[in-house]
Amino acid sequence: MENLTQLFSKIDDLVWGPPLLILLIGTGVYLTIKLGLLQIFKLPLAFKYLFSKDEDYDGDGDISSFAALCTALAATIGTGNIVGVATALAAGGPGALFWMWVAALFGMATKYAEGLLAIKYRVVDKNGQMSGGPMYYIEKGLGIKWLAKAFAFFGICVALLGMGTFTQVNSISSAINITFKVPQFATIALLTIIVGLITIGGIKKISKAAELIVPFMAIFYVLGALIILITNISKLPEAISLIVRSAFSPSAAFGGALGVTILTSMQKGIARGVFSNESGLGSAPIAAAAAKTKSCVRQGLISMTGTFIDTIIVCTMTGLTLVITGMWNSTEYSGAQVTTEAFKAGFGNFPMIGQFIVTIGLIFFAFTTIIGWNYYGERCTEYLFGVKGILPYKIIFLVAIASSIFMKLELIWIVADIVNGLMALPNLVGLIGLRKVIIGETTSYFNQIKLNKAA
Repeated sequence: MENLTQLFSKIDDLVWGPPLLILLIGTGVYLTIKLGLLQIFKLPLAFKYLFSKDEDYDGDGDISSFAALCTALAATIGTGNIVGVATALAAGGPGALFWMWVAALFGMATKYAEGLLAIKYRVVDKNGQMSGGPMYYIEKGLGIKWLAKAFAFFGICVALLGMGTFTQVNSISSAINITFKVPQFATIALLTIIVGLITIGGIKKISKAAELIVPFMAIFYVLGALIILITNISKLPEAISLIVRSAFSPSAAFGGALGVTILTSMQKGIARGVFSNESGLGSAPIAAAAAKTKSCVRQGLISMTGTFIDTIIVCTMTGLTLVITGMWNSTEYSGAQVTTEAFKAGFGNFPMIGQFIVTIGLIFFAFTTIIGWNYYGERCTEYLFGVKGILPYKIIFLVAIASSIFMKLELIWIVADIVNGLMALPNLVGLIGLRKVIIGETTSYFNQIKLNKAA
């Protein structure tokens, strides 16, 4: 098993090496320039659309744009926001958080493009449900069907072997076992039943669960972190200064003792940032395709708010807490326990409150990731095998959840990383190949808005 883990680690390093990271960020940089910093100048409009009840845009689709975003955020906001941030800072120093911000800034342009293409090229399946995402805009827009099939295959792999099952189930069962002393097998059994009841109902039931859980869990976790930041407000300026300084001079954090370079800090921050907000991976547009809207640009703007919420807000709260409490540099703890100890330290004389916030956050973050990725895998299955493949897929998904207790977590995390990266490659080819469509639709939309205002 150890040799197998080492082999997959080498494959993981190869997949997530400089070429993929450069392609991910490069795509975001290109779109940012060509779209005129749309993610900055149009962000207020994007949030206005997100909470708008304008019936004029209530077009074809299965669920509201808000529900589609919540479904995407359900899959996006996960253990990466708690465990991934701690891992990035431990390996790359506080500067890794700065590079997560950079990845998020350019990732918003990428996520915008994904949401736009998802609506433009979506179709209706034989069950009457909307289907869309990279597999459709790669096939219909670029005409490269084998590449579309490759994306769908890797998407199913991520759902069944990676982010959708084993890693999340282990996080939930471990957290409940540590905090509430409930046996892991009991938690997994109950989780299998709950997920089954939700996912069998399809996108409408999944989106309703997401609409209920996602806003609550994000606000709950962020408020907990804000309490720590406010009570330690005097340490905040130095923490931010350390983050920025160590992004360009890791010795500012490590004293040069650990040999952490700017490249290491950059690589860890960007990789974890992408892993957390999934910009460029092609997962979120699968949910965006189900939105009721007449405008692909409008949905693109709404989609990009997901990256802002995930990284700029949630990951930042985790990162600042880790830096302010000094737990980012802990050698005693690892993974979720680092963040747990940071929250405990942040609450001073009431450490159990901090532990409770992280535990509940971890449980809900991981749970919503499960139901979100269940839907992504379902749509990829439908693309490859038709509607007849959906039920067998759901059964296999539930079996994977139930069998999670027998899996070796270290190897599973590595496999999840690999298939995530492989999923990104076809999607990025699609975005680059359809760049003129993205720019054309955007220009046309905002020109029309100007004409309407002038009339």
